[in-house]
Amino acid sequence: MIRNDIPGLSQIPVIGKLFFTQTYATTWLSIAILLFSWFLLYKTAFGLRLRACGEHPQAADSAGVNVYRMRYIAVMTSGALAGLAGAVILVTYSGEFNGSVSGLGFLALAALIFGQWKPLGILGATFFFGLASTIANVSQAVPSLAQIPGIILKCFPYVVTLIVLVMFSKNSQAPKADGEPYDKGKR
Repeated sequence: MIRNDIPGLSQIPVIGKLFFTQTYATTWLSIAILLFSWFLLYKTAFGLRLRACGEHPQAADSAGVNVYRMRYIAVMTSGALAGLAGAVILVTYSGEFNGSVSGLGFLALAALIFGQWKPLGILGATFFFGLASTIANVSQAVPSLAQIPGIILKCFPYVVTLIVLVMFSKNSQAPKADGEPYDKGKR
């Protein structure tokens, strides 16, 4: 996939070179999907129903929401987004992809927990984990980091992830009905 500069924005001093030069279109697509999902979940009636089906499905059912349909929509959407993420990995890694995603699924679950199951929190968590991965990847180009053995720096994002999860996971709360099959008779 081709990297491009964003016209106008890439000319901004300091910030332009950092964020708007040599970027993949899929980066901006993923940010657009994240912002759309935040809007959908927190500013629409559909999002309220969807969140209710994850927190209190019996209450949503008593309000007339078809819990089974909402959960199927959520599972199909998450599967489609996971497939899109896999396609993005294949396209951006281009010829270098060897069939391994190097634990990115683990980092994604950690970002979900650290981000408190909220889209903007997940964005902050993925930015943090991305920064840790970037430090590991550019370590050989930075003279002060080049003296640290490469294997330690390659483990760095995962160690940081474990430390962050240990520190913040006790404050994180998943949706109350997460992983529970919906029983219409249970009240």
